[in-house]
Parts: sequence; C-alpha cells; structure tokens
Amino acid sequence: MKENIMNYKDTINLPKTNFSMKADLVKKEPLIREKWVQSKLYEKIRELRKGKPKYILHDGPPYANGDVHVGTALNKILKDIVVKFKTMQGFDSPYVPGWDCHGLPIEHRVMTKLGEKAKTMPKADIRKECEKYARGFIDIQRKQFLTLGVLGEWDNPYLTLNPSYEAAIIEVFGDLVQKGFVYRKLKPIHWCMSCETALAEAELEYADEKSPSIYVKFLMNTEQLKSKIPECSLSTVPCSFFIWTTTPWTLPANVAVALNPAFEYAIVEYTDKKSDKAEILIFAESLVSKVMETIGIKDYKIKGKFKGSSFEGLTYQHPFIKRECRAILADYVTLEDGTGIVHIAPGHGQEDYESGLSYKLPVLSPVDKSGRLTEEAGIFPGEKVFDADPKICAMLEEKGNLLMKKDVVHSYPHCWRCKKPVIFRATEQWFISVDHNDTRQKALDQTRKVKWVPAWGETRISSMLEQRPDWCISRQRNWGVPIPVFYCAKCHEPLLDKKIIDIVRETFRKEGAMSWFVKQPVDFLPKETKCAKCGHTEFIKENDIFDVWFESGSSFRGAVIENKQLHFPADLYLEGTDQHRGWFQLSLLPSVMTRGVAPFKTVLTHGFVITPEGEKVSKSKGGLLLADEMVGKVGADIIRLWISSINFTEDIPVSMNILQEKGDPYRKIRNTFRYLLGNINDFNPKANMVKYESMTEIDKWALSKLHNLIKVITAAYDSFEFHKAYREIYEFCVVEMSSFYIDVLKDRLYTFAVDSVERRSAQTVMHEIATGLTKLVAPILAHTAEEIWTEINLDGKQESVHLADWPKANDKYINAELEANWAKLLKIKTEVSRKLDTLRKDGTLGSSLEAEVTLYTENAEWSKLLKQYEKSLPAILIISQAHLAEKKPENAGAGTDIPEIFIAAKKCSYQKCERCWNYREAVGKDNNYPTLCDRCIPVISGK
Repeated sequence: MKENIMNYKDTINLPKTNFSMKADLVKKEPLIREKWVQSKLYEKIRELRKGKPKYILHDGPPYANGDVHVGTALNKILKDIVVKFKTMQGFDSPYVPGWDCHGLPIEHRVMTKLGEKAKTMPKADIRKECEKYARGFIDIQRKQFLTLGVLGEWDNPYLTLNPSYEAAIIEVFGDLVQKGFVYRKLKPIHWCMSCETALAEAELEYADEKSPSIYVKFLMNTEQLKSKIPECSLSTVPCSFFIWTTTPWTLPANVAVALNPAFEYAIVEYTDKKSDKAEILIFAESLVSKVMETIGIKDYKIKGKFKGSSFEGLTYQHPFIKRECRAILADYVTLEDGTGIVHIAPGHGQEDYESGLSYKLPVLSPVDKSGRLTEEAGIFPGEKVFDADPKICAMLEEKGNLLMKKDVVHSYPHCWRCKKPVIFRATEQWFISVDHNDTRQKALDQTRKVKWVPAWGETRISSMLEQRPDWCISRQRNWGVPIPVFYCAKCHEPLLDKKIIDIVRETFRKEGAMSWFVKQPVDFLPKETKCAKCGHTEFIKENDIFDVWFESGSSFRGAVIENKQLHFPADLYLEGTDQHRGWFQLSLLPSVMTRGVAPFKTVLTHGFVITPEGEKVSKSKGGLLLADEMVGKVGADIIRLWISSINFTEDIPVSMNILQEKGDPYRKIRNTFRYLLGNINDFNPKANMVKYESMTEIDKWALSKLHNLIKVITAAYDSFEFHKAYREIYEFCVVEMSSFYIDVLKDRLYTFAVDSVERRSAQTVMHEIATGLTKLVAPILAHTAEEIWTEINLDGKQESVHLADWPKANDKYINAELEANWAKLLKIKTEVSRKLDTLRKDGTLGSSLEAEVTLYTENAEWSKLLKQYEKSLPAILIISQAHLAEKKPENAGAGTDIPEIFIAAKKCSYQKCERCWNYREAVGKDNNYPTLCDRCIPVISGK
C-alpha cells in the first residue's frame, strides 16, 4: 500500500445520521401526529396494555368556550406527561378527556349574541343555540389539544351534555334525595344581579370595592331599658344602640341588632350636634375612644357599663320603617371593626340568617332578582341596591340617625362570570346539607386518606370544608340539567320522590335533558300521582337547573363509574389550585355522600400562569397566550419542555420570550441525541454488542451513570417532580455526555478500527444510552422522542416509543466506586482544560491534542488515582501526552478546585499523526506510513 494514494480522511468513522440538528418542530410535529392518527397509535397502546394494572387519571372538564390558552395547555400537558409515563411503566392508563358543556359561561355568550331576540325565544330554542355553541368549541379545542401532542380518547370524550352523563347527574341527585341530603328553603345566598342567578362559593371572586361606611343610631325603648337595667338612671335622655355597616341598602331588612354576651358595653353620654341635647349611645366599651374620635365627638362621658347579655330582648325602633326590632346575642360579634353591635338582616347574610333561626326572626329580603328594592322595602322601590345607598344615607342624616359617613375600600365578592359585585339575598333555593349524616366529618376523614401534592392541599381543602355552608345547587338559568322536581299546581308543595326521579333519569338517558323542556309533567308522572299535602293531581315542573359544579362534581359517576375501562376511585385528579374550593371539593362531597369514599386517591395541583412581572392573567381579562399561537411559533415540544422545567405547583411566569428561551436547552439535548445517533449508525445490537466484562472502564462508568439516571428520573416522575426530571436529563446530556463522555470517545470512535472491541464497546453503551434516554424523555418531548426512535437501530423494536416499556435500572451496572473515581477524573480534566485555555489565549496551543501535560501531587489519594489511570490520561484529558512527575515541575500551577494537584503544560514535541491528529512518538518511524502513528497504521494496513 502506498501512502500517497490513500485519503486518510475517508478512513475516519465519522458520524452519520438523518436526525438533523435543525429541529424544525413547527413543520415536523404535524407530520408525526398525522402518523399517530393513521397508525391508530392510541388504540395500539390500549391493546398493548390490555389486562395490565390500571392507573386512572380522571380529567377535570374545561369549559367548551374560547380557544385553548396557555393555562389550559399547561394542565393538559401535565396530564399527558403522567399518562405517558404510567403507560410506559406498564399500566393500562386510558385518558378520557371531558368537557363542561352547560352553565353560565356558555349561556352568557349565546345570550349576548342573540341580543333582544333572546327575550322572546322559548327555553328549548335557547338551549339548542347553547348546545350548538358548545359543540362548536369542543371541536375547536379538541384540535388544539391534539397539537400539544396529547394522546387520548378524543373521538369518545365525556361531555356533560351527553344523555348518558345527564342521566348520571340525575342518578346522583336521586341518591342524595333518598339519603335525606336535599332540602328546599328560603335562605340568603350569593346572588348575581346581572346574571340573575344564585352563585356557589366556588363561583365567587374577590376584588376591592368602594362602599359607604356609616355609623347609625337605633333609638331604644327607654322605659324598657330602665326596667331591664335599673342601675342605669337615664331619666329622659334618648338612648340608642349604635351600629356600623357598609351596606346601607340592607337596612330596610333590619329586624334586630346583635351584641356579644361576653363583651362590656358602655353607656356613653354626649351632646348631639343637631338637637344640641344630651343623648346616650350604647356600644362596646373597648371601642369608645376609637369610635368617638372617628365620628368627631370629643366631649362625652361613660355613665356605666354592662355585659352584652344584659341587653338581650330590649327593643328599638327601626330608623325609617314602622317596625319594632330587638336586641339579640351572638358570639360572632367582634371588636375588630365598627362598634361591637351588628345590624341583623336575616335575608341578607348567613350569620344573620342563623341568628334569625335561633330567635325566630322574620326573614325579609325586599330585593328582586335584578337587585332592585321592592315595595316591601318601604323606600325607593325600583332603585338598584347600590344606587339606593346614598339616598338611604341622606334620609338617615335628615332624620338625625346618621352620625358619620365615609367611603371605605374593602374586599368584596364578585361574580366569576360578569365580574360585577354580588349581594346576599334570601330566596327559595334547593340545598344539599353538608352536615347531614355527619358528612362534613366524613369528608374531612377522607381528605386525610388522600395523597395531596403539594401536601398543603390537605390543609387548604380541610379548612374550606370546615367552614363551608350548605351547598346551594339550584340556578335560575336556561342552559343546564333541570332539577327533576315537580310542584303541586294548587298548593305548590314540592314532589321530591326517588321513584319519579328515576323515571326522569331514564327519560334523560334515552332522550337527553331537552326532554324536560318539551314534555309535560304527565309524561313523567305515574297516573296515580297526587300531592301529599292537598291531594291535587295537577303538577308543574321546576324551572331551575343544577349548579354547573354539581354537574361536573358528578363526573365520578357519569365519567368514571359508568365507563368500564376506568375504575373508581380514580388514581389521580390534576387541576389548578382554585379547584380546592371548586371541582375537588364539589366532587368529594357527593362522592362521600353517595359512595362513602373520596373519588380520588391522589390530588395534584398546579399554580396559575402569570406575567413575568408577577401579574395574574386570565381568560376573562385577556393576555393569555393561545395554544395555536405558541405551537405555531415554537412547536409543542418546546412548550412541553418549558412545563417540565418549572415547579408548576407555584404560580408560573410565562411569555413568548420565556418559551423561546427554552429553545437553547432543547437544542443542547437534541444535539446530544444527534451525536449518539450519528455514532451508532453502523451498530447492529444483535451482531455488535459487547459484553459488560469486555467494556472499557469509561464505558462502564457511562453505563453506571445511565442506570442511576433511570432510578432518579423514575422517582421524579413518580413524585410528579417533572422539573427534577428535566434538570437531571439536561445535566446528563450537557455535562456528563456532551462535555465529557462523548468528547473523550471521539478519538476512539473516529479512529479505531470499525469492529474493534474498543469502538464497539463505546457503541454498545451509546446505543443503550440513546435507547434508554429516548424513553426517559418521551413523556415530555413526545414528538422529538418519536423522531429519535425511528433512527435507533433496535432489533424487533416497537413502531413507536410510546409503545415501548419504561427502562429499568439494573443494579449490576451501577458502580459507586467507579463513579466516584471518574467524578474525580472529570475534575482533573476541568483543571487541565483551564490550563490549556491559558496557553491557547497566548498562542502557544491550538487544539488540545497539541498539548503535553505533566501532573504532580503529594496527596496520597490523588497520587493513587493518577497512577491507576496513568495510561488512560491522554484519552481522558483529550491531549497527546500525559506524564506523572516525581517532583514538582517548573512553571507548574496549582489547580483551582484541586489545589493538591500541580499542572504543567506545553506544546508536544512529537509529530502530528495525519489521520488521528494525535502527536505521538511513533509518527515518522514507519517508512510505509511516515505520517501515521502506531495506532493508525494497523487500522490502515489491516495488520
């Protein structure tokens, strides 16, 4: 062989792969998803895992209105990561997505679109428009979810408007009726005056509002006071209970004032500015100086003080209505604000209502559904309640009852849909008793059996359960499942019968809830049906529909129990933190009431998306990135990588810039895979695999790192700490692989004989790393992992990585001592690289292969390690020559992080091998190959 006709470049084993460095995700991902659809990948996954242990993530249904935004995308991708991981682990983990199709958000949009026309439309026609709207957005959102790489039963989701699901809602209601949980009562509830419907606690948002803060005196029956408290000689001085309120509009419904029986109340004498006469105010003794300063009265005397219990039963005159009211006692009266005396209107407050029950007070609520005062109020009929506030204040001032008025800003409940302030208003509503059959305590007991992630979720939901009132389940709207109750047409007695509810359920199962609006009562009721109260035989239907939370809270039955491929309780519920008072809580209660257990074993919550500046964003306020926009600019896998990289249990800053920044770590991970694939392109695992015993030590180290990584990543996925999985994958790819292992291997892979044990050893490990690592990233980088999978030469491999089994760590390959040694060698390599960088900067060196390095240490531990790996040091340090010195060389400098090791470096004096570029003593010694080294000559000559 003549050297001058040989092109040594052609003898180098350069990487070859179709896996390009340019990801081009926006173009590639749709092709990958189309392949999934055409190959029926999801169906194949289901068939493959058939009969395996189940893991059920039950999907909380998003509303079928509006495009999918970054918040919803976050939720769906987190669910998809869990399901993909569990599936690869060998579980049968079907994912059945769902949609909340009823409720005010959809009806509000439809009514706005219909405008004035809606006022004359039959309910059934309005409902048809709502269904059309909902189904339209189900199709839109389904396509958008699919672009995120989420696999599932997209052609067979659960919809709350499906007849089978509507029947399940009635089934749950029937069970609750049978068990005695359901009742109808006149009670104050949160009421939206704009949407004209009752609201649940979960449908409230709180925002600051400006309200009038007023101090008002209620003139007492003086003679009665003298009789009750003879020690108080008040002669003819007018005496008043002194109250404070921020809701003047509720005063028409006032029937009492409440004092705390344990507090001391002062008899405060002062001169009234308007009458210029002495008067008495009675209020909390500890607040006297603060209140009198607030209302601007400096001269006053405390004539006595008595326990609040002393005033029970005393009467006073309502300030502007001919009504005698009385003093009652209540432990909830505090000294934090006001006067220590609370004005009581049982029709406009929960605590007021409960006190009213105890004292048998009338429940007055002179406000109509649109929030206007009625004739019953006795003043300003037809006036909007908040508009009536200044008029009531003016009237009180004119009568001499108002001593102080100023505006205050305080947190106030608003409707979650229209964002307008709500009121407490007593109306006839349907309720579920939370305390019946000791359910509150049972629900609390069940929360302790559930795994909450983060753990504070248990404390959060428990405190909400402890404080929540009975559940108001009726809504005065059109678009929803009707409450299956009939009323006697004569006496209006409700007919609440489980047998009749079952008839309605079966009708809904066959014909859907729309049948309620097109059929007559006789179509549901048995012929012999009579009113239990008056015996009348004619009935009318309930107009109210179920609270949409009752609908979605019934999904444990409608979507889980009735789906044979799922199981109850579900293994996981995964939603935003707001669902502790929403879906989590309102699924837990009916499940405990009807089934005795929580509907979930684990509950995982994520935070809200916020701007980089920390401001909250929402669909209603705008500013949320849309899924189509994000996928169209960066690709789904970048979004998925971003989601995996964050601690999603906290609030999550997001912007297009933040998403685009994830392109850099993605490229580094992709580049690692590209190098792995390029160097195993000629590797056939069946023919070329090297046994562990024959591998080089660095390959054994890499294998050990891989199997440790499998353990760490599996644990991170299992604990839902995806950000830890991301960090470990990134560090493995960028630091341990690209910056060290792959860098060290290049010489061996490129220049050793194709079939040499050393090269095949490296390829064996790189093949296993590529295979294992692809599986580890598959739940996150769903598309990229699929692209990689097609490039790996696997004997009898699955057609998709998502059909593959999760990698298992083999303790046989994990060697702690080996990893510890190579961790130290990596530190030495880092120190040497720093030294060489200095020589590069001053022009002494170009490539690190030009270097000759001498190492010296007096440290016994480091000395032992260096001697053990002396022959391998040139390859490890990626230099041509390495020596261990007996004494410290001249110009040797101490390492930065290893001060015990001294390093001297210079340009190697040997010639450069034309093929491998190493500087070796043997170059020029062979007449046939004068430009090659002793390693390359056998490869070229074949000897």
